[in-house]
Amino acid sequence: MISRRDFLQVGMAASALYGTSGFGNWARLAAQQALTQDQLLEFDTFGNVSLIHVTDIHAQLKPIYFREPEINLGIGDANGQMPHVTGADFRKAYGIEDGSPSAYAMTYNDFSSLAQAYGKVGGLDRVSTVINSIRAARPDALLLDGGDTWHGSYTCFQTEGQDMVNVMNALKPDAMTFHWEFTLGSERVNELVESLPYAALGQNIFDAEWDEPAELFKPYKFFERGGVKVAVIGQAFPYMPIANPRWMFPEYSFGIRDENMQAMVDEVRSMGAELVVALSHNGFDVDKKMATRVKGIDVILSGHTHDALPEPVQVEQTYIIASGSNGKFVSRIDLDVRDGRMMGIKHKLIPIFSDVIAPDPVITKVIDEQRAPYEAELSEVIGKTDTLLYRRGNFNGSWDDLICDALINEREADIAMSPGVRWGPSILPGQEITREDIWNVTSMSYGEAYRTEMTGEFIHTILEDVGDNLFNPDPYYQQGGDMVRIGGMGYKIDVSKPQGERISEMTLLKTGEAIDPSKTYVVAGWASVNEGTEGPQIWDVVENHIKKQGTVKLDPNNSVQVVGA
Repeated sequence: MISRRDFLQVGMAASALYGTSGFGNWARLAAQQALTQDQLLEFDTFGNVSLIHVTDIHAQLKPIYFREPEINLGIGDANGQMPHVTGADFRKAYGIEDGSPSAYAMTYNDFSSLAQAYGKVGGLDRVSTVINSIRAARPDALLLDGGDTWHGSYTCFQTEGQDMVNVMNALKPDAMTFHWEFTLGSERVNELVESLPYAALGQNIFDAEWDEPAELFKPYKFFERGGVKVAVIGQAFPYMPIANPRWMFPEYSFGIRDENMQAMVDEVRSMGAELVVALSHNGFDVDKKMATRVKGIDVILSGHTHDALPEPVQVEQTYIIASGSNGKFVSRIDLDVRDGRMMGIKHKLIPIFSDVIAPDPVITKVIDEQRAPYEAELSEVIGKTDTLLYRRGNFNGSWDDLICDALINEREADIAMSPGVRWGPSILPGQEITREDIWNVTSMSYGEAYRTEMTGEFIHTILEDVGDNLFNPDPYYQQGGDMVRIGGMGYKIDVSKPQGERISEMTLLKTGEAIDPSKTYVVAGWASVNEGTEGPQIWDVVENHIKKQGTVKLDPNNSVQVVGA
């Protein structure tokens, strides 16, 4: 029993008001009048167990803009399957009206115009209001955090994650799992985890030396909810030592560990679990494959790939829920569990429209307390943009185009590389760029901007390796984020080819010459996983560049030619 109507009715309520243009103050007022908090939160309580899922918040305490991806390619069996459908095709699949609130929340088209109409999204004080509403209807609902929480902002960096821990503690989760948290360094992670008043879960977090489950991170936790014995099993990001610096957490190992997951499912079932929930940071396609290999999981709460889907995806007997990122959505999942079996499911993906949902003043106070010592630094205006700045998508986004321009100019390089991370809010044309905005797309514990020399052959190897992480047809070999962003160079990629054959026609943009495999080029980049990387911090590089520009204006980037999709 999956209700599409519950999510889409909000969009239907307002869609008749809007054409293709005319978004301004009037349209924003009309949008806010058409949307109500009651509509967003409307839900007919179902069954006897409720789950609340948030994931990939990336330390975004305040409302933001966030543009969904234009390109999200599915390879192999995932081709054309959710979540690898975007834009108009996505709206058609779910019956979403053009120009509606749902279109703004879920797709990228007309983003700047729709953002003017519907305003910002997210804000953990608004998220709290949604959580409180669900708890009012179902007081024993489980709140589960999918990880990537203690990372991604100026205040999170300065406090080593303490700001997010303080705010999340106030929201009272029941459990969380992990990814970017480990880039705080294992000593700090251990300290924070030991202080948590809720469960830190990861069945796949092992002691690297002994190859045994790490004692600090429990594989699962039992909860009694609605007369049902619920087991929540944690699944941390499996590729930590590949995607992030291994030297920051040397005592831990990860991996998917399907066999251990199956053992944990069997164990909790033998102990009387009537409902088994996997709180996962695998990424959606990895979760889909896991659901075919591990039997007995009723629900997978999916994280890492930032996908937001208004309906669960069923794989065999398992339902997979995708709840977006950056505090933009909250998922409510009501389940009917009887006689030791899940008999039905009802789900709603709730978009957090910040101008519509009233903030919870208790959480607003906690948020403001975290930010107060840094407010002057956060709010300092560095420049302005005439271009929509966004990140999400398999290939270059305009934020990373700007970062690459900064690297080339400030570090005097031929070519720039920016990692294909998915986190980072959007900035609308005409907006001022503050220091906080820059940190929202650059903040990390290994942000040194390196400058080095690479041969054309080595650059090709890097692109092939990253391309295979993204476009290997086996999800278990998709071990990174999106494609590394390149500045100063163009290339062609055939995503249907095997590793070593995808990348061709590499060209140095400033001369139009083909990249010579034997020639050496000066390359600047950031977020190297190598210990001891030297260079200025990337946020300083970008800030200096924006100050010199004054107003940022970027031309459309057509330097990557994608074929074989």
